[in-house]
Amino acid sequence: MPRPATGPGPEAEYRAFLSQGRFMIQRSVSTGQYVFYPRVAAPGSGATDLEWVEASGLGRIYSITVNRARTGDYNIALVELDEGPRLMTRIEGVETAAIGTRVRARIAELGGEPAVVFDVVAEESRS
Repeated sequence: MPRPATGPGPEAEYRAFLSQGRFMIQRSVSTGQYVFYPRVAAPGSGATDLEWVEASGLGRIYSITVNRARTGDYNIALVELDEGPRLMTRIEGVETAAIGTRVRARIAELGGEPAVVFDVVAEESRS
């Protein structure tokens, strides 16, 4: 049986967090699975006990392409967050970057709306 609507949907909640300058994702209380894009049930398990948690903002480029347009070139990337989910975004400040490059999220305005974009971060040396 579907849950009764008790407030704004997950996408509206996510956008409200972005408007507050917060990058939030969902996590299932029972399974620990992180979920992105916002939804009412976790994919695979169907768990409906999703709570909002602050994303670490760190991840790696999973795939990237450059869109060439008359209005200017920009990349479109798939970033895998350290928490596990992948999201489509842009990598700012570079035309392209290598798969596996470490990135950090920030909230920027795209098309008049707040959106999550990423910047390349220097890898820490491993000794």
